[in-house]
Amino acid sequence: MVDEVEAEIGPVAVALYNLGAQIGNRALADTPHRTFELGWRLGCYGLFRLAHALLPRMAERGSGTLLVTSATAAVRGNAGQHSHAAAMGGRRMLCQTLNAEYAPRGIHVAHVVVDGPVDAPDTLGKLLGDRFDDYKAARGEDGLLDPRSVAETYWHLAQQARNCWTHELDLRPWRDTPWWNDNPPTA
Repeated sequence: MVDEVEAEIGPVAVALYNLGAQIGNRALADTPHRTFELGWRLGCYGLFRLAHALLPRMAERGSGTLLVTSATAAVRGNAGQHSHAAAMGGRRMLCQTLNAEYAPRGIHVAHVVVDGPVDAPDTLGKLLGDRFDDYKAARGEDGLLDPRSVAETYWHLAQQARNCWTHELDLRPWRDTPWWNDNPPTA
């Protein structure tokens, strides 16, 4: 895909890796090897493949930005999240190694931990189904991450001066209760 984009459109200056790797809550005994591996392939190996294809090209040009969306699981494991935590933890470490290799060559790699639910009917809404509106109401104003605000943060990262690069940050809604301890309301 990188070959195709650069041939048909032009050099990639900024790329965003935002592929999820959530395979659902599963006890270790209920997680087949293939399912665990699928989470890793989506969450970590996919990023490796993109970086492998893109970062050397950016380095030849002396500039570029790779923004990587991650999750709470990159820094905190929860029961039933074995595959997701391994994938996101690997993603985080991969970003650190990419920074170590490519920042001196002019490439900005930023790892963004999305530490909360995003107000997105096409993702969180599908997960919660008809409970989505009740969930939003129970969390109150500023209880979900606003996709527009998330996009503004990514835009800011992509525009940062080299003398002030952010390599990792976390985004979360203002709340007194950590979102991972919330139980979505039931119907």
